[in-house]
Amino acid sequence: MEHLAPLSIADRLRLVEVWEAAVRATHHFLSEEDIQFFKPLVRDTYLDAVRLTCLRDGDGRISGFIGTADGKVEMLFVDPAQHGRGIGRALLEHAVAQGARAVDVNEQNPQAVGFYLRMGFVQQGRSELDGSGKPFPLLHLVKP
Repeated sequence: MEHLAPLSIADRLRLVEVWEAAVRATHHFLSEEDIQFFKPLVRDTYLDAVRLTCLRDGDGRISGFIGTADGKVEMLFVDPAQHGRGIGRALLEHAVAQGARAVDVNEQNPQAVGFYLRMGFVQQGRSELDGSGKPFPLLHLVKP
């Protein structure tokens, strides 16, 4: 059975593994060069900039994680082997219960866009560039 749990420093490598596997499974618009650009940023900067919560399986292995800051979901990634099992929903519901009311999602990731819309978020705006200035349009969603 999965359970919500805080993360330890020892979990960092697993988080990067989950991030990379999830990105490869869902962010088809990213090139290998893009993935290698973002990977050290995730590992060395982005994980430290958010409040992290994970879901672990019965063996204690991280199935997915969410990072929030200032009422916004900054990252939500689920191990692709665990997609469709409600892990993302559980993590997002936890974040919303903790006050998260906004998320930016890549427009080119229709699975994620659909997920957030199903979870009650609505589009409030759009940016042509992502937070790194790369040409990956973002949809700005809020939970009314």
